[in-house]
Formats: sequence, structure tokens, C-alpha cells
Amino acid sequence: MSIPVIAIFDIGKTNKKLFLFDELYNIVYEKSIQFAEIVDEDGEACEDFQVLTTWILDTFNEVALLKNFAIKALNFSTYGASFVHLDLAGKPVAPLYNYLKAFPNSLHQQFYENYGTETSFSLETASPVLGNLNSGLQLYFIKYAKPALFKKIHSSLHLPQFISYLFTAKTYSELTSIGCHTALWNFTTHAYHGWVLKEEMNKQLPQIIDSDSTLLVANEHLSYYCGVGLHDSSAALIPYLATFSEPFILISTGTWCITLNPFNDSPLTATELAQDCLCYFSYKGKSVKASRLFAGYEHEEQTKRLAAHFNVAEDYFKTVNYDNDLYQLILSNKKTTLEASGYLMMSKSVFSKRALDLFTTYEEAYHQLIYDLVVQQIASIRLVFNEDKVNNIYVDGGFSNNVVYMKMLALAFPTVKVYAATIAQASSIGAALAIHNSWNHTSLNQRMVELKLFL
Repeated sequence: MSIPVIAIFDIGKTNKKLFLFDELYNIVYEKSIQFAEIVDEDGEACEDFQVLTTWILDTFNEVALLKNFAIKALNFSTYGASFVHLDLAGKPVAPLYNYLKAFPNSLHQQFYENYGTETSFSLETASPVLGNLNSGLQLYFIKYAKPALFKKIHSSLHLPQFISYLFTAKTYSELTSIGCHTALWNFTTHAYHGWVLKEEMNKQLPQIIDSDSTLLVANEHLSYYCGVGLHDSSAALIPYLATFSEPFILISTGTWCITLNPFNDSPLTATELAQDCLCYFSYKGKSVKASRLFAGYEHEEQTKRLAAHFNVAEDYFKTVNYDNDLYQLILSNKKTTLEASGYLMMSKSVFSKRALDLFTTYEEAYHQLIYDLVVQQIASIRLVFNEDKVNNIYVDGGFSNNVVYMKMLALAFPTVKVYAATIAQASSIGAALAIHNSWNHTSLNQRMVELKLFL
């Protein structure tokens, strides 16, 4: 007998994945691949979305033929800040421009001269000034830098909604993609910002549909409910919202460490924006205050530096256990406790300025590195923290497996429970949970997230 499953495409910048989950959200099938980037017409690296599109459709057709699975639903979780532009016939007319593509200074000045200061505009849109990472400005760029191309665009879809379009042939927008530092949305009026209407960009942006909506797709071989797709950061929050009722903060750690507080919907302040705070939308359309830190990348760079200095393997840090004596030494040693305030929200920690010959052993130096990163993380958490509401901090991703990091973080918050959280493929499960009621008749598994308390 075939197992009822939901298929989820999880499209990251590097890894493209397909998962099949059964009704209890166990992974019963998975497939992943990486693609080489191509270049756009300006010679800059970008996603090869023609290859991506072919892989998605071919892979779905392959799993649809598997006799031991019966696909009942399909949804998508992808990286954000990326548009696919379609002509009137529904065909892509532009590359999938890379959000790291430089935004022209002349257009930057033109935009903010017309639509307010960087600070006031960012406060209204909950979007730090990030160039093409503000995906709405990608449309602005095309309008003024590539007007012939702009005239061809009938619909602009964020990447999750484009992939949904491949299966439904329906064009929609949805809030987790619109609300993620796009500069499109006015978080005060809860509508598109005035600049979108003045520039008539709303003509290219399809109807907004609820993030948990589904469409029935049926043919002679298969019938299933298809979601409209989600931004991956918002999707990764869903398993925690489904599992825990008490207010919490989630620190999703990787190259970026993103601190998400779904129980803090207060408006952003200028101070918070200046320190890389922003707002996301939950899949239910609620504002989620967040802060970002480039700590995973910094950890990778500094452990390479440590490995070279102490002549050990680059992953030697994985063998280091927490040592309270070394921690106390850091707290008491004024010589190594540099003024950190200027480094709190910078991409580099204060450790990058430390001379390594100050340290006798790798273990001592590594404890100092983690301490310096945790100092940054504490500041990042406090930007979105409600101490009177939040009793639990959950850490998932790479740092959740780092005992030195977890112990120091727990010591910094003695009145809050700090947990290492483990859930396999959180953004994929989140995309599945978002449309649970469309296909799944079982109750949600309340033990979906595994926790380890640190004291």
C-alpha cells in the first residue's frame, strides 16, 4: 500500500533539495543537488533557473511514479530577495538576478531623494538599506537601468511563488516573501508602500494570497494540493510555533545567526535598524522582529586562523569541551578583554583584532573566540528581547552542537532556559506544516523538536 506523503522542494543558494514527508513528518525520501552558477547580461554570477526549473519538474515527475508513495500535497521553501520576471505569455524574460549584485549609486540616490531618507524609509518598510537584497529595488533597477526589459514584464514573482507557478500556472504573491527586507511593504499601514504605487510596480505584483493557501492540481495520473511557497526563514519558524505555546526566541545559526522573536511585534526603532534589525512575516501574517549577525562566517574564518597558528586541523575546534576555568580566566583577565562595543553588530568580532600569541593553548584561544562571538550574540538577542515575556531561547543549526557556545550563552541568561534544539530540515517541515490542514488528517506531533537544556 502506498504511503501518503507531502513533497517539499527546499531551494537554497547552494543546495537544492526534495523531501517526501509522511503524515507524521518523518523524512521517507530525499534527494539533493548543486548547480554551477551562470552569469547575467552584465557578467555577474546568478542562479541558472532554467536548469533549476528543469530539475524541479523532472524530479517531481520521477517521485510521482514511485509506487510506494502517494503524493497528496506539494509546497516550497526557498531563499528570498529573488524575483522571476514573466512576460504576458508567462515566460521568464530576465535572469534570476543575484541579490548580491551591486546596486548603482546613482539609482540609490535617486530613489531616496524621491521617497524619503534612508532612516525614515527603512523604519516604514522594516528593511535595512541593503541594495538588491531589498528585492523591491530590483524592479526599480530594471525600470530605470533596463527600460526595454521592464516593458516586457507582466508579472514579477518571488522565487517560492514562481516554483509554485510551475505546477499551478497561477501567479500569486504572499506575505513571507513580501515582508522579508524587500522595501515593498509598509509595516505601519499594512499595505504596499507608497513608492510601489507611485512607480506603478503594483501592476507587476500579482494578487496577495494567504501563505497557507493551496490549489488543487489534478490530471489523469495525479491529484494533489499545491501551496504557494514560503520564504525559508519564515518557514523554519513554523515547527517551533506548532510545538511550543510559551513565548520564545529562536536563534537560527549558520553562516548568519538570525534571532527571531515571533512574540515581539513592536515597531522597529532607528537604533535597531542601525544594528541590522529587520522584520519578517510569519506565515499567519504577523510581524516577527529579527536581528542578524554574521557569526557563523566569522567563526569559520577565525578557526582557520587558529588552526594555522597552533598547527592543528581546521576542524580541531570540534574536539574542544567547555572549560569553566578558562571561562573564568577570560572574565578576570582585563588584558584580553578589549572594549567590544564597537564590534557588536559588525561582521567581525573583537577576536579578529586579538594577537594569538596572547594564548598558551588552542583551547584557551578558542574559548576567547566563542566568548567574543557570544558577546555579539547577547547584544543581538537583546535587540529583539522582551524579558518580561520570553522564558525560553532555542538555538538550532551549527552552533546548537557547540557545547562551548551553548554553555556561555546559557550563563549569559541565568533567568531564561536556553536549549539546543534539533529538528531535521526545519524550513522544509515548516513548509509542509503550513498546509497541514489541506492534506493531513493526523494531529501534529508535539515531539517534533528535540531539546537539550544548558545551565
